[in-house]
Amino acid sequence: MSKGLGTTAGRTSRRRVLRLAGGGLTMAVLGAGLTACEDESATGGEGSVPSPRGSSPQDGKGDKGGQDGKAPAPLWTKTTSAQTYGDNDELVAVDGVVIASGDPLAALAGATGEERWSLTEGATPGAPLLLGAGTLYLASGKYDGSVIGFVPGSGKETWRSHLGKEYRQPRPIAVDAEQVYVVAEILEADGSSHTNVIAALNSTTGKVAWKEQRDLGTEQNGIHAAVQGRHLVYTDYKKNLTVRDTATGKQVWTHKTTKTSYGPFAVHQDLVIVPQGSRLQAFALADGSEKWSVEAEEFSLFREPSLVDGVLYIADSGRTLWALEPATGKKVWQSTALQDASVQVPRQFVRVGDTLFGATDLDPEGGVHAIDARTGALRWTFNDGTGDYHAWLVATDGKHVFALHGKKLHALPA
Repeated sequence: MSKGLGTTAGRTSRRRVLRLAGGGLTMAVLGAGLTACEDESATGGEGSVPSPRGSSPQDGKGDKGGQDGKAPAPLWTKTTSAQTYGDNDELVAVDGVVIASGDPLAALAGATGEERWSLTEGATPGAPLLLGAGTLYLASGKYDGSVIGFVPGSGKETWRSHLGKEYRQPRPIAVDAEQVYVVAEILEADGSSHTNVIAALNSTTGKVAWKEQRDLGTEQNGIHAAVQGRHLVYTDYKKNLTVRDTATGKQVWTHKTTKTSYGPFAVHQDLVIVPQGSRLQAFALADGSEKWSVEAEEFSLFREPSLVDGVLYIADSGRTLWALEPATGKKVWQSTALQDASVQVPRQFVRVGDTLFGATDLDPEGGVHAIDARTGALRWTFNDGTGDYHAWLVATDGKHVFALHGKKLHALPA
C-alpha cells in the first residue's frame, strides 16, 4: 500500500472547546451557503473584506507581495458555507477546485472563485476532507451511517459504504490506495455506546476488510491518523500512540505518551514524528523504538509539525520556527523572525516554490505568514482584519494559496 492521508476524527475536540471557551464564544448553526455567494472586492465597499494589514489596495487583481513587507491583495474573496474547527483537513485544493468543510459542501473554481458544484447534507460540519486515488471521502451529512466517495472536480458520487447497523456514524480517519479507515461507536441494545471500533473499508467494493474493537475507555473523538505503507498510525486524547497493520487491523504496538499534541503528527518513511511538550520525538513504525529527539528552548513547547517537500517544519511557543531533516532530526535552519516581528506562530504549512506559507491558530498578530523556505525569514503576513475567532487554514494548488478564515475564503497569488 502506498502512503496515505490522515485526518482528525470527531469534531468536538478539547482543543476546539478550549479555543472557543477562551474567546467567550458559543457555537451556533450558521446557515450562509455558497449558492448565494457574490464576488467581494478586497478593496472596500459594503460587505467587503478590509484590505489586509500591511498591504495596499490592488483593485482585487492581487500581486506577489513582498515589497516592503506588504502582503498581496487577494485575487478573489468569497463568503462560504464553511463550518470548520481548525483542523488541517478541513480545506483542500484539488482538480482545479478548492473545498471547505461545511453544509452545503461546495467546490469553488481555484482561478475565479466561481461555484462548480454544491451538495446539501454532503458533509457533517467540520468533517475531514480525505483525498485518496482521485476520490474525496466523507462521512454522510445525513447521519445515516454511510461513508461516501465523490469526484472532487464534479461532486459526482462514485463510491458508498456502510459499516453496519450495529455501529453509529462511522467517520473516516485515513485513506490509502486500497482502503478507507474509519472509527465508529459500537451500539448497545439500549442505544447507548461505551466502546468503539476501528475498521478498514475496501475503496473499490465498499466491503469491510477488517474491524477491531478498541480498548474500553478509548474515545472515537479526537483521533489523528495517517497511513504509511503497511502501518496505520494514530494518536488520541487518552495519550495513546498506536500503530496497526493495514492488512489485518492487528495492533503492532502502542505507547503511552506524556504530552501528545492535540494537533497532527508527521510520518516520514519508516518514522512517526510526534511533538510532546518541549520534546519532538521520532519513533520507528515497525517497533516503536525511539530514533531521534529534539529539545525546544527552555520553557517552550512544540506545536504541530508539517512535512512539506521533504522538510519537517515546526514552530514552538517561544515563537521560534524550525526546519529539520525528518529522517535524523538534524537542523536545517532555526529562525526567530516571528519572535522579532511579535507575530503568532503558524500551526499549518504549505509551500510553493521558495515560499513557505503558515496559518496561525489565533488571529491577533496572526493570519497567513509568507516565509522564506530557505532561511526562515518573514516576508509578509496576510490578515483580512475581520477579527474572526476561527483558526486560519491554508491549502494550495501550486498556483494559488487559499486562506480560509471563518467563512471568508481568500485566494492569494502563490
